Amino acid sequence: MTKKAFYAGSFDPFTNGHLYVVTQAAKVFDEVIIGIGENLEKERNFSAEAMKAAIEKVLARKNFANVKVVIYKGLTVRTAEKEGAGFLVRGLRNGVDYDFEENLALINQNISGLETIYFRAGETAHVSASAVVQLWREGVAVNNWVPKEILSLLVQK
Repeated sequence: MTKKAFYAGSFDPFTNGHLYVVTQAAKVFDEVIIGIGENLEKERNFSAEAMKAAIEKVLARKNFANVKVVIYKGLTVRTAEKEGAGFLVRGLRNGVDYDFEENLALINQNISGLETIYFRAGETAHVSASAVVQLWREGVAVNNWVPKEILSLLVQK
């Protein structure tokens, strides 16, 4: 049986921390699905379609044959189930993330039975996607915190 995992987020933008989580998950699971969630209550910095295309370029450059990207609306667990995932993947930057994610994991498990697997976000864990956008808008170089394909998106904006 194929072990599939679903890694959901807004990925607005996709950071090196996200890439680190994908790298670790791709070693553990046969297939990893990156799910870009669309939340109508939250305005995006980048369209989900543009981010999907940029993430796919990162995955191609890194030769991730077992990772794909989808865009979805609604409950993460419902999309994960539809994709045939048996696990949810989440990245942790710190203890605050853990507290938040653990509550969400319990809800998701209650709804779907899906287990959540945590991966550390790596060396750039101290930088969130929203911090990257703020720093970029203030003229700070963020090339150490995002893949070059994502940096290209920032430059175009």
